[in-house]
Formats: sequence, structure tokens, C-alpha cells
Amino acid sequence: MEDKTALRARDFWTSLILIATSALFLWQTTDIPLFDTQTGGVTSGDWYNSAAVVPYGIFGLMLLCALGLLAISIKDGGAERALRGAGIGWERAELIRMSCIAIILFFYIFALVPRVDFTICSALLISALIYGFHGGHHRRMIVAAGVFSAAGLYAFLLHFPQSEWAKPHDDDWVTLALWVGLTVYSLVYHRDEYAIRIAPIMAVLVPLILVLAMAFGFRQNVPNRSGLLFKQIEYHYYVTLKPLWAQK
Repeated sequence: MEDKTALRARDFWTSLILIATSALFLWQTTDIPLFDTQTGGVTSGDWYNSAAVVPYGIFGLMLLCALGLLAISIKDGGAERALRGAGIGWERAELIRMSCIAIILFFYIFALVPRVDFTICSALLISALIYGFHGGHHRRMIVAAGVFSAAGLYAFLLHFPQSEWAKPHDDDWVTLALWVGLTVYSLVYHRDEYAIRIAPIMAVLVPLILVLAMAFGFRQNVPNRSGLLFKQIEYHYYVTLKPLWAQK
């Protein structure tokens, strides 16, 4: 019970950070018109054509999850312990945990999403979070953060200005190689864990379904449309698949 209360105390601070982060991005998203949108240079009042729909959805869900985590923390006594000062968790182990999460989210949001294919960088994110933080092993957290940092730093250093984002896909290949390496490593040494076994499937399917829904379902702008995978998906959709039902 003591360990659970300590965990909930840490969840209390984590939820506050996530609430602040999601609220910040939701506030920034208000700068994007939701109803007064343009599609192909033509003004349209259709809200589902707005580029604000996806960030509203992502960070809105993130806010709801953070509020749920906060409610659980309060219910299980974690908030009380945190506010007493005993559960702040600035001991070395907790500092490692929070730092690794912060590093991964920073490089994902600011380095990889604008520059690297969305499916590839999101697959690396999911795999890194599952491998690093399932079970609470600090060594695995550090490894996950290190792998993710390598991908983020490569994209930052070689393609920092926006003019470089659509250049040849070397950062896509580096991120893909790191994901494959982390996946193989985790399967070889931790295959007995169910979460590790399903991680590769979830890492591919979740971002792939999301990006397909964004691009072809809701007609949303996809981050880095020239990405290694999405460029091929978009090409075959319009050139190979769409003509098949357009002729009927």
C-alpha cells in the first residue's frame, strides 16, 4: 500500500505536467481557424477541413487522460502525500524517470514530427515508451531515452531549418533503423513480457491507422507529407487505388 501511495503521488505531479502541456498546445491551436478554413485556396466553412481538428483531438485526449490520472491519484491518496512533500519524488530514481520522459517527448514534438515520417517516428515513440517504462526499470528508461535522443539529435543537427524538412530521407532511415534495432533488442532479451511482444504490432498499426484516417478520412494535413512511408502511401492511393473505384 505504501508503494502504491508513493506511485500515486508521483502520478499526481506527472498529471499536472501533462495537463499544463496539453493546455498549452490547445491554447496554441486556437490560432488555427476551425470554421473559417481554406481548401485548395478556396474558402470553406467545413470544420472537418481545418488543420486544427487533429491537434484539438490529440491534445484534447491527452488532457482527458491527464485529468483521469489526476483523479485516480487524488482518490488513492497520492495527492495528499504529494502535497505533504513526501511524494514529490525528487530522489535519484524518480528524477531519472521524469527526465527520460521529458527527453523523449521533447525530441518527438520538436525534432521528429516536423522532419521525420509520422508513422516511423511514432512507432519509435511507442516502442521506446513500452520498452522503457513498462515495469519501471530505470536502466531501460535510460536506454529508451538514449535511442530516442539519437534520432532526435540527428534530425535536429542535419535538418534544423524548415527548408531542410523535405530533403532526402536520411533522418527517416536513421529513425527507422533505430526503431528496428530497439525492437529486435527488446524481443531478444525481454520476449517473455507480453507488452514487449505486442509492442511492434502496436507501434506500426496505431500511427498508421491514425495517419490514414487523418489524410484520407478527415482530409487533414499530415506532418511531413514527403516522409519516407507516407509519400509512397499517398502516391499509390491516388495513382493505383483511387482510379480503380473512380472507373466504376
